[in-house]
Amino acid sequence: MAIRCGIVGLPNVGKSTIFNAITQAGAESANYPFCTIEPNVGRVDVPDQRLADLASIVKPNRVVPAYTEFTDIAGLVEGASKGEGLGNQFLAHIRETEAIVHVVRCFEDENVTHVRNVVDPLADIEIINTELALADLESLERQLDKIQKKARSGDKEAQKILGTGQRVLDALAAGNPARSVSLEQEEREMCRAFQLITQKPVLYLMNISEGDVESGQNEFTRTVQDFAHRENSLALSICGTIESELSCLSADEAQEFLTSLGLREPGLNRVIRESYQLLNLMTFFTAGVQEVRAWTIPRHSTAPEAAGVIHTDMQRGFIRAEVISYADFIGCKGESGAKEAGKLRLEGKEYQVQDGDVMHFRFNV
Repeated sequence: MAIRCGIVGLPNVGKSTIFNAITQAGAESANYPFCTIEPNVGRVDVPDQRLADLASIVKPNRVVPAYTEFTDIAGLVEGASKGEGLGNQFLAHIRETEAIVHVVRCFEDENVTHVRNVVDPLADIEIINTELALADLESLERQLDKIQKKARSGDKEAQKILGTGQRVLDALAAGNPARSVSLEQEEREMCRAFQLITQKPVLYLMNISEGDVESGQNEFTRTVQDFAHRENSLALSICGTIESELSCLSADEAQEFLTSLGLREPGLNRVIRESYQLLNLMTFFTAGVQEVRAWTIPRHSTAPEAAGVIHTDMQRGFIRAEVISYADFIGCKGESGAKEAGKLRLEGKEYQVQDGDVMHFRFNV
């Protein structure tokens, strides 16, 4: 499975600059609103040193990393939920993603115009969040109207869905996102069918200036971090202009540039790690002569569910999994060494896959 993240924010906050930097997709970027009309979709490999370590031992014909998809959605404006600035079209694109990366401007620059002529991250966030909540409110009202007819006829399932939906509707009406409502697992499953934008987890990506890169914060970022903490969301600072420069350099040049700035890694790596945390995901590996590959799965997935990510037949006909932890695979210098050391385990249908497991599935269909 691939992570699909929608990049949103007001116009001119640096969305397309950051999108270009992390995907090197060449999306148009300019200093005026609605530069992005059709969503640009970029695919970026997930950086994972473990994949290279496994490949150095196995020496496969090819190495296949996991990947993330980023969708650059045009700058939303106040009134987007009512169609302002092509809002309805843009909101539809957001519904197709699993998580929202909300770019917030946290830098002063008189050469880059702001849609409201003042840099105020919390006010910017409020505009976007309000528009998303209003869009959800209208959508949910329509859906609950249809469900209400079934509920009145005595349909027990419809009554349960209606009760859960009404709680979410009340939260939206009060200006709160759907994710703020405390729901049981069954209720969360019900809500997924509503396809609400504000139910998606959010990473606030704070776009800072080059001067703030070393500390990673300023007065603007501190207010956003406090807000994200209260909302139980994540916040991460990144400098769009530096990431843009890094994307044009060779690996050696990029590392030298990072070192000169006092940074250990590109912002891309941190964005992807935070995205994994946001969606509660992890990685397992398959390692053979033909290929070494990274696979993305939800945490707490069982062995059959992990097999199903490779092919549905493997989940349907699952027999058992041969499992070696990443540490044991590296420490024993491969599968043969792990077998000899007794580090290869046979796991059944109830086994919960651990991050970094190297797995081989036995199945029969």
